[in-house]
Amino acid sequence: MSKVFVLDTYEKPLNPVHPGRARILLSSGKAAVFRRYPFTIILKVEIVEPQVEPLRLKLDPGSKTTGIAVVNDASGEVVFAAELSHRGQAIKAALDDRRAVRRSRRNRHTRYRKPRFDNRKRAKGWLPPSIESRIANIMTWVNRLRWYCPIAAISQELVKFDTQAMENPEISGIGYQQGTLVGYEVREYLLEKWGRKCAYCGKENVPLQIEHIHPRANGGTNRVSNLTLACEKCNIEKGTQDIKVFLAKKPDLLKKFLVQAKAPLKDAAAVNASRWELYRRLQQMGLPVEVGTGGRTKFNRATRNLEKTHWLDASCVGASTPQQLQTERVRPLLIKATGHGIRQMCQTNKYGFPKQHRQRKKTHCGFQTGEIVRANAPKGKYAGIHVGRIFTRTTGLFDIVTPSGKVTVHARHCIILHRNDGYSYMYKKKA
Repeated sequence: MSKVFVLDTYEKPLNPVHPGRARILLSSGKAAVFRRYPFTIILKVEIVEPQVEPLRLKLDPGSKTTGIAVVNDASGEVVFAAELSHRGQAIKAALDDRRAVRRSRRNRHTRYRKPRFDNRKRAKGWLPPSIESRIANIMTWVNRLRWYCPIAAISQELVKFDTQAMENPEISGIGYQQGTLVGYEVREYLLEKWGRKCAYCGKENVPLQIEHIHPRANGGTNRVSNLTLACEKCNIEKGTQDIKVFLAKKPDLLKKFLVQAKAPLKDAAAVNASRWELYRRLQQMGLPVEVGTGGRTKFNRATRNLEKTHWLDASCVGASTPQQLQTERVRPLLIKATGHGIRQMCQTNKYGFPKQHRQRKKTHCGFQTGEIVRANAPKGKYAGIHVGRIFTRTTGLFDIVTPSGKVTVHARHCIILHRNDGYSYMYKKKA
């Protein structure tokens, strides 16, 4: 079970405690709620605690979702787990819209505005905003978790795929090729690229075999661009046939297959573009940073018989992974980056003309959009207690997004549980 973080009277992290112990401290008045997500309490009185045990923060960076785990290396207990969803694609889409509006404005027969992009200079180490946001999200949560619990070391999956070794397996010598991790890098890459299912029949949750698109018997190579995944039945049925012959009766599937075979792994490229910058920023924190590959992560997960999830991948990052991981009853916190709103005062239509002007005021009746509140509506259509994120209005009638749907409640019936910090939270449902 995920532990509760504890801070002493000076806001220094102590050993995380069982939720039952935290409940006793809260009910007896010896502690108060410091933060809802992740749930953290702060002591009101000094309590003699045992020696603080150092914990390890483990990160599995991804293009869309990053796995986070806090592990006790001595006991193998997963103290805390989370899955952080990024908003890189939303940022890219917003930048594309802005670029389209600016280009259309310059092409219209209106007041001329000189382009300024030639006068701008990118700083050293510049990264695209969509990738920079991923790094910023991870660093935000690394700093937060260092505040809430005694982090003594960090493990990061530095390389998702060793693409150079996949193209030329002999590049690091026979020791790499015949080592313990043989085949894990290529297989993990193919699983990501082909969606973890048979490329021919679409079956999932079955043993998959690495299959050559252009058969070896007809001159095909072992390059990763010539590899796919197939179940045993499809692999045997295809044999040494050419892919166009094998899928001749399925032209739609053939067309889709050939496009997928040539498509680059965009998500892996995004991770590779940010991995070293993230590593450099982690090193600046002054803690020892351990690194590992995606192949090592999968090897650790497979040898410990754990399922494929982002937070379990994070728990298995690096060679320091304990032989026995205690993951029972751990409910990961699902964190989604939502941002702090937009600064655009004038919204435009698809033609670039103004259609709506935003107010400069973000706070209404003491509340701000994105905050998590508890509302107790005494009567009306939405009578009852509701907990969720709010959308504020100047009228005081707020929309609250709850797991069961959207409700409308007046501000006077709302109590803030968690201030807007650019993220939304929920716990993963029990299986």
